[in-house]
Amino acid sequence: MSQTELNVRFLRADDYDSWCALWRGYLTFYETSVPQAVYETTFERLLGDDPQDYSGLVAESDGTPIGLAHYLFHRHCWKVENVCYLQDLYADPAARGMGVGRALIEAVYAQADLAGAPSVYWTTQEFNHTARQLYDRIGQLTPFIKYQRG
Repeated sequence: MSQTELNVRFLRADDYDSWCALWRGYLTFYETSVPQAVYETTFERLLGDDPQDYSGLVAESDGTPIGLAHYLFHRHCWKVENVCYLQDLYADPAARGMGVGRALIEAVYAQADLAGAPSVYWTTQEFNHTARQLYDRIGQLTPFIKYQRG
């Protein structure tokens, strides 16, 4: 993919097919999959107006979505303001090195600033070395270790 202008915008209803392809790539990278019903429900929620649902952004080049970000504002017991959780971040492998990840994270930062959220956080797997090189430049590695039930 050639170096072209990158645009980050909110997800739209007509992005469904492109979004599905990107999200499938993201899930494949993390060695998982979800049923079709989860694709449909997640996309619907990303487009909804419930403040408790995730919001979606896409990065596009020449009008084609090449990356995605899903983020959520939620309450935090250590702060009065809501904080922002960046759950999913993905760039098409053909678009790597174009600044897609940085542009999407910076767009989430901008949305957090607009919402008055003092913190944006995310997780990644330890083996995600390429992305972690970016994360080390634009975020702070914390000492927290994630646990979950099942």
